[in-house]
Amino acid sequence: MGKVCCHPGCNMAMTHCLEQGGKHVEPGHFRLMMACAEICRTSAHFMLIGTPHHKHTCRECAEICEECAQSCEQVGDMQDCVDTCRRCAESCRRMAA
Repeated sequence: MGKVCCHPGCNMAMTHCLEQGGKHVEPGHFRLMMACAEICRTSAHFMLIGTPHHKHTCRECAEICEECAQSCEQVGDMQDCVDTCRRCAESCRRMAA
């Protein structure tokens, strides 16, 4: 069983955004980051409890993480978040297969 390691990274990125303000806390971007953190947490928990439904959450997690990476790229000054989201998306795609 693989692991989804993006949840802590999402929370750290949200803290960064709150500290930066401006476009970093634009509602659409920040909501997407909150959704990303939540689906990462849910996917990790589904894998930990061993439910076969983790493939569904991992598939959605990959999609949201990729969307979050794109949003973070557009905001700028968030390369760590972009990289973390892309790694997480790839990990989730493998788990959903």
